[in-house]
Amino acid sequence: MSYRPYHLPLSLLVFLPLVSGHGYVAQVAIDGKDYYGNVPNANPVPSIVRQINDVAPVKGADNPYLNCGQDAQLASLVADANPASQLQFWWKGGDGSNWPHNIGPIMTYMAQCVNTTCDQYNSTKAEWFKIEETGLQPGDMVWYQQNIMNGGPSNVTLPPTLAPGQYLIRHEIIALHLATAMGGAEFYPSCTQVNISGDQTGIATASAEVTFPGGYSDDDPGIYDPTVFDTPVQYTFPGPAVVSFAATVSNTSSPTSSNPSSTTTSTSAPSSTASGSGGGNQCRVTTAQAAFVVHARHPRSVSRVMRRWWEILASSS
Repeated sequence: MSYRPYHLPLSLLVFLPLVSGHGYVAQVAIDGKDYYGNVPNANPVPSIVRQINDVAPVKGADNPYLNCGQDAQLASLVADANPASQLQFWWKGGDGSNWPHNIGPIMTYMAQCVNTTCDQYNSTKAEWFKIEETGLQPGDMVWYQQNIMNGGPSNVTLPPTLAPGQYLIRHEIIALHLATAMGGAEFYPSCTQVNISGDQTGIATASAEVTFPGGYSDDDPGIYDPTVFDTPVQYTFPGPAVVSFAATVSNTSSPTSSNPSSTTTSTSAPSSTASGSGGGNQCRVTTAQAAFVVHARHPRSVSRVMRRWWEILASSS
């Protein structure tokens, strides 16, 4: 499985005074089969990933976009999957570069698409249950999120006894580089539509389910975290516990990658958590950097020619 990056001609990039400090799920693989997401706010092509309209983070635990991401729209496809299927989520920066953050947890939730198929399901009242949570790598102070920053995917194994049906998979990164202040946490949720086959019986109890918004509070440990740069890190995952029928599944973010655009395969890349510096990965962009990145937040503010290139990005898969 490989990730095929999107590119704009350099002659167009130099005119874009833009920001790449955020990102989105650009590709999902299910048991080795690739599915491409849509560039935020571009004309959509068929996908299993619900398209967002802005690569900026969702801010605030009561934000309605905490559900599936910034103004997420229904996706037109539903992918087949199985109990214990292996999924990979490839996160990218707004300009197609590597994911820009490395501090904070990765969590995955699921919700059944009730009384309809997932391509028609309104998730605003979905009942979500957690199937995995990934924080710090064992034995050191480096977050698994660092591996995504290095160009690797986030790996998720579906519960082996999960009952059949159509589900949304809510895969989420919380970036904590600004979480020392209340409301500083950056939420990046993404929803993927799948159909699970089989005759299994694993279901979540009502007490294990949450809604979004509703599942988090801004002052939860792990969301407001004034000690996130202290060592050793003592981190508490927000939200519910992982459901019992998924608790034995191990999920990590790959330290190495088959992604041909990945520039490193290091398993011990330096992290601002490890150094305690606290400022090495904040969302900012210099004037020089801005000349070479794509405007992911407000593509409608550029010319018709620029918007046409965004449409080409979305259809280039």
